[in-house]
Amino acid sequence: MEENSSKPQETPPPDEEAQERHPGDVVQRVSRDLLMAELHWRDVAQIVVGACVLCIPVSYTEEVWVLSEQLPARKAVFVALFSLTFVALFVYLNFYRRNMKANAWKFVGRVAATYFITGTVAAFLLFSIDKLPLVLDTATAVKRVILVAFPGCFSATVIDSLK
Repeated sequence: MEENSSKPQETPPPDEEAQERHPGDVVQRVSRDLLMAELHWRDVAQIVVGACVLCIPVSYTEEVWVLSEQLPARKAVFVALFSLTFVALFVYLNFYRRNMKANAWKFVGRVAATYFITGTVAAFLLFSIDKLPLVLDTATAVKRVILVAFPGCFSATVIDSLK
């Protein structure tokens, strides 16, 4: 009996073990802790690629640049809510329809993560072509991101649903 009590513990505590298995897995920790969604690197990559499918051509059009200057802020909010609603509907029907009660926070997190990642892609694309006037005209910059992310979030959601 003394041998068992003097024997050092071979398995590390659960937190240390998780850190050893997944060093630097920042995306998974952030998505799990902040967004409460199960996002893996593959999901993030699919969302980024899907967002690029439609964000790239839309971000290069002068019509979007002009529209973002002329569009009232309340209409931009409507566009954002419209796209969020349809992304949420698509995600619900494809991922969470059968077990929504147990996964409500994961559902909200997945929709939020998809829209956030798409918005980040849109902002990066606009910034890279010098069409994101964050300092000079923040309202126009936000409206441009919303307008470019509008089609991008749909393509990101569809690409993410492919397995």
